[in-house]
Amino acid sequence: MPPVFRFAPSPNGYLHLGHAYSALLNFDVARQSGGRLLLRIEDIDPARCRPEFEAAIYEDIAWLGIGWERPVRRQSAHLSDYRSAIETLSARGLVFPSFESRADIARLVAQREASGVWRRDPDGAPLYPGAAKLLSSGERARLLASGAPHALRLDMTAAAASAGRLTWTERGEGPCGETGQVAAEPDAWGDVIVARRETPTSYHLSVVVDDALQGVTDVVRGQDLFHATSVHRLLQRLLGLPEPIYRHHYLVVNEAGQKLSKSSRSTGLRELRAAGASPADIRRMVGLPGA
Repeated sequence: MPPVFRFAPSPNGYLHLGHAYSALLNFDVARQSGGRLLLRIEDIDPARCRPEFEAAIYEDIAWLGIGWERPVRRQSAHLSDYRSAIETLSARGLVFPSFESRADIARLVAQREASGVWRRDPDGAPLYPGAAKLLSSGERARLLASGAPHALRLDMTAAAASAGRLTWTERGEGPCGETGQVAAEPDAWGDVIVARRETPTSYHLSVVVDDALQGVTDVVRGQDLFHATSVHRLLQRLLGLPEPIYRHHYLVVNEAGQKLSKSSRSTGLRELRAAGASPADIRRMVGLPGA
């Protein structure tokens, strides 16, 4: 079977050079390996995702000369797939509802940091500081019945113990030069959110479900997601999903060495195209050979 690759942007802004590099790299390696390239629209955030950004994604990657298979998978049309995964985790006692607001969590983190160092995840965010998984079943049921806002979190201690030792195959180069078999360390992320009340999924959950359902064999994405692969491997093991091969590529950065953002007009594809740049120019700008 030919390898299957995917480019999976979120329609919460216009694409920039970093997106172009990732899309073009996926396109190139798919062609070189005789593989297939899928496009997935990761639009689970209704507050930030907009139709005009989605339309611009299709326009920009077509302009770059990238072809992709139809139909395109849009996450918002497949929420039942993520609910099913949550039900599987819940049936194993691996998720719990947490009722703290963002303000509550910030206050709890401040209290813990005042007493000493509080652990942070690889992205620099503080680990979940609450004690919701210690609530009695009666109190938990009462809060749920009252309609109290909540998120569903993975009980990382129980999940990691259930999954056992995890690794992944890395064919790119991690932030510290990691290649080959890399040891996954999901506990570094604490009790991660897997669903919210308003959206029955999270990035971590939906990406592993989508990759499995779409038959993705090779995940080519930026180094900023290298450490998140530990959580993805954990969820794959817990849900009985296949393990793709990973290739984390370098990030295109600005003059200050910072990761590009969708608000950066100087590197936006629409702005560069309007200024007269060609697809060949974009390839040169991101360090890729001509098509």
